[in-house]
Amino acid sequence: QVRLVESGGGLVQPGGSLRLSCVLSGSIFTVYSMGWFRQGPGTQRDMVAVITSEGNTRYADSVRGRFTISRDNSKNTAYLQMNNLKPNDTAVYYCRASNWSHHWGQGTQVTVGS
Repeated sequence: QVRLVESGGGLVQPGGSLRLSCVLSGSIFTVYSMGWFRQGPGTQRDMVAVITSEGNTRYADSVRGRFTISRDNSKNTAYLQMNNLKPNDTAVYYCRASNWSHHWGQGTQVTVGS
């Protein structure tokens, strides 16, 4: 059974940085595309960034140039480096592993404010 555990969220001031981590267990990490999604209060869950099993990446326009997705296959872990954070980046961030189906983590809260 695939399990995803996110970590690294927290409270940060505008302009600050955070790095989120997502560890996959219960399956072979390298067959999955990994993605980060976020959901703010009263909004739908939107794609932030995706990295394929080959390492190709895609970003939402709102985060391109500020966020970087990466993966370390030796650690079964995907990362989201978030720089120059803005108040509207505040959301619960979810990790997703995809191949023939989607698997979600429990989410980690990111709050950008003073």
